[in-house]
Amino acid sequence: MGTRMEVTRLESKMNTKDYEKLRSLFLDSSGVPGSLSRSEFIHLASTLLSCGSEEEYGFLFDSVVVSQAHRGLLLDSEAVKEEGRVDWGGLCSFLQHQLSEKLKHSMRRNVPRWKPPRSLTCPHRDPVQKVLYIKSWGQYVTVSQGGSVGLRDGADMSLRTTQRLQNSTVRPQDLWVTDVVLLHNLHKVSALFFTSAQISLFERRGRCTDSDSVAVVQWDDVVKGKHRCCYVIKHQGHEPAWVRKVLYLDSLEALVSCSTRPQSSMVIGWREKERRRLRVSSFCTKRGVWDLDYHRELKMIATAGGDHQVLLWNAYETSQPVYTLTGHVAPVTSVRFMQKKQQLLSFSRDKVLCLWDISSQLCVHSLDGVFPATQESAQTSLLLLEGRQHLLLTFNSLLVLLETVNEETRTSSHEHPVTCVLYNSLFRQVISSDAGSSVICWLADTGQKVKQIHRCHGNAEISTMALDGTQTRLFTAGTDGEVKVWDFSGRCLHRMNAGLGKAVVISHILLLRRSILVMGWERTLTVFRLHSFFKSEVAPSEWKGGVHHRTAVLCAAFNAPQTLVTGSCDGEITVWNNNTEKALRTLRPPARHEEFKGKERSLDAVTCLAFLQDRTSAQIATGSADLVSCGSSGLVRFWNTVNGRLLAQFEAHNGQLGPIVMTVSPCGQFLVTADREGTIRTWDVKRYSLKSDQEVTKEPPELLQSFRPHQKGVTHLETGIHGDQLLLLSASSDCSVALSCLPGDTIGLFGQEEQWSMERPERLCTNGRTLT
Repeated sequence: MGTRMEVTRLESKMNTKDYEKLRSLFLDSSGVPGSLSRSEFIHLASTLLSCGSEEEYGFLFDSVVVSQAHRGLLLDSEAVKEEGRVDWGGLCSFLQHQLSEKLKHSMRRNVPRWKPPRSLTCPHRDPVQKVLYIKSWGQYVTVSQGGSVGLRDGADMSLRTTQRLQNSTVRPQDLWVTDVVLLHNLHKVSALFFTSAQISLFERRGRCTDSDSVAVVQWDDVVKGKHRCCYVIKHQGHEPAWVRKVLYLDSLEALVSCSTRPQSSMVIGWREKERRRLRVSSFCTKRGVWDLDYHRELKMIATAGGDHQVLLWNAYETSQPVYTLTGHVAPVTSVRFMQKKQQLLSFSRDKVLCLWDISSQLCVHSLDGVFPATQESAQTSLLLLEGRQHLLLTFNSLLVLLETVNEETRTSSHEHPVTCVLYNSLFRQVISSDAGSSVICWLADTGQKVKQIHRCHGNAEISTMALDGTQTRLFTAGTDGEVKVWDFSGRCLHRMNAGLGKAVVISHILLLRRSILVMGWERTLTVFRLHSFFKSEVAPSEWKGGVHHRTAVLCAAFNAPQTLVTGSCDGEITVWNNNTEKALRTLRPPARHEEFKGKERSLDAVTCLAFLQDRTSAQIATGSADLVSCGSSGLVRFWNTVNGRLLAQFEAHNGQLGPIVMTVSPCGQFLVTADREGTIRTWDVKRYSLKSDQEVTKEPPELLQSFRPHQKGVTHLETGIHGDQLLLLSASSDCSVALSCLPGDTIGLFGQEEQWSMERPERLCTNGRTLT
């Protein structure tokens, strides 16, 4: 639904401090939690937080209340029984549910098939404290409590060499290793912050002639400030218990730790600006926490409890866990998220390994009776390497390897979900962007990568792109609120300050002859006049038409010589005269509402607009459709923009899947739609809706092809004429970009190992099947 798309955009712009501010809105002057009405929430949130507009917070509020009503959560709290009020717990539950649904709809969950476990020769005589994988070496490292180190080959797991740690300040028999950390070119470890890093992280004491000698750093020296390059910050949230594990969560800019003390089972601490102290929040459980892990995309923490339970937490809600996973009959000692899937592994003291599906909170697979017999108090740990399909378990000094049967490999065009794809007919290239702020150029003829530009918008996601009329300039929009203009040598020519310094999500860029329109976060259009591009930093101008939409504008389309249309979150389409920038009329879909507390609310945002370029002025004047729109309900609508009439609408995809995307071929014959399951459909609309009838036509056009080149949702579609071929490009959140020939023969995925040739009659398909 449209609200889901808006909420996802708002959530992606918020950081830890924003959530803390959001939480404070629900506390009165004495610190007692309460609830807020819609107007109170919108006013306070938009005033206190630096990101998000009033429309976005309105959508967030409505989505929370609708979700609670559908899931029966309004009955959980007396404070929220009042019509249209939300409390902090309800908001957190909704956001967590949204993140879960994001993965649930975007991928298939496969239960791994394990090979028989292998017991590996271990050089240690005492408990293994840590198992690490050094990617650059392709080798595993095991470190024991007594200081012995084993190095293993990553391919066959054979033991390569052993070493013993030495420390001149401690006798060998007194050495006790508690943890090991690999420094992957980082400038901070746990709560140790480095102010500078030169040849070495720490200053060397005295002269050292041996370049390979080991530098021993005394912790007391660091604490006392004798090393000027770094300083220590700490908290005592776990006292008097031992800390079992510490993780640094870069996405939250926070440290999370656990202990077996119930009152401080888990503690999250983060820095306040440049202050040398940590602000902490504590989480309580019945019997403490033995282990924890973090899912980067779900922003969820899992804890292994002594009460036989696995708890899943929202880092911003300290009162109670989001989910409780029950099934173990002994204390849970280890948990590991499978980051590429919505799954979690847990291991208990009775040597039972469980695999959980997060969205359903069910154990989908368990493994027991295959692990070595050891004492029940044996110290255990897990190392999961999804890319290598390895799971290493330690039982005191024993080391066991579990491998999964190889699954079918899938080509990835990008390292991150792909957000947009364009076709450049001048250079015969395909241009794609991703959520990791990278842009890649590909040869359409072979699929070969030509160029890649990293960190176009720093750490901000690239939300959309556009080409100018000459196809020599590329426009990229980031969630940092900026639009950048690039040439194809990779040089940034201009920076357009669309968000006026705020981090806003830009959903569409439309290039016109004398201006550039940017939209996505507010009710009005942000316009940049071409005469302002005489300097590198470009500020927006005023849109003469003012505010016409009631909700945020998401998309636009232009039809020469002067017809401009814009679509918004509430399903309305405004027709403008682009020359005068005045609104002419509003196109409204028929009432398609859901009952909500005695009121009706529209749930049908417009996500894409496209003109039918082959329709003549005479046909349009006599009532033919000239505009196509699609949105969050799975419906496609055909409009006549002159008389403002809806002529036809049909369900192209299941509306329960959420927003769809579309494109229309330059010849006007093919309409292509795609959904969040990766399904693409091609429709013949050459003669569809040519005449105006009294009733709205609900009969769909002819479906020519339905195919699924992606495993996850399609985020963008683009058509282009390549020589004498009509190509379709599709971008997906599964990190791939697919090339197809209309009406729907898939040629391949950009980045696949074997390149294709557009000049050959045979086409290489991604699953190895040849299409002719």
